[in-house]
Amino acid sequence: MTHTDDAKIVTATRTIDAPAAAIFELIADPSRQPDWDGNNNLARAEAGQRVHAVGDVFHTMLTSDSVRDNHVVEFEEGKRIAWCPSDAGAEPAGHLWRWELEPTSDGRTRVTHTYDWTHLADPKRFERARSTTSDNLSASLEKLAATVGSD
Repeated sequence: MTHTDDAKIVTATRTIDAPAAAIFELIADPSRQPDWDGNNNLARAEAGQRVHAVGDVFHTMLTSDSVRDNHVVEFEEGKRIAWCPSDAGAEPAGHLWRWELEPTSDGRTRVTHTYDWTHLADPKRFERARSTTSDNLSASLEKLAATVGSD
């Protein structure tokens, strides 16, 4: 089966009833990410890893008990953050998670979540990558909206 690059970029968008700064704080603080992970893949992350710049690396423990290093490759405070995960101590595998936040005129925020695996080179990872759908991303957006609303 042939997959186009378009099939390797999955997105979901939702408008959340909260300011961009509050939403961004939840995304940029890895210790909060398990609270809203719609893939149910993250078990925990140590506190004190708040992302501040491209080049930062934060660590998460997956539900499979493996550790992921997450290499920040895009960062604009309050607006955009993206990271490429890797096995602990390894180079990134070639997939990327991106969050883009756009304030709306009514004080809410349009949030776009993207999973991009166009540069993923390890065929053993393709099945898992294919299983990440816009529904998974939407689930993260739903949980993120509920989390920011409960803070």
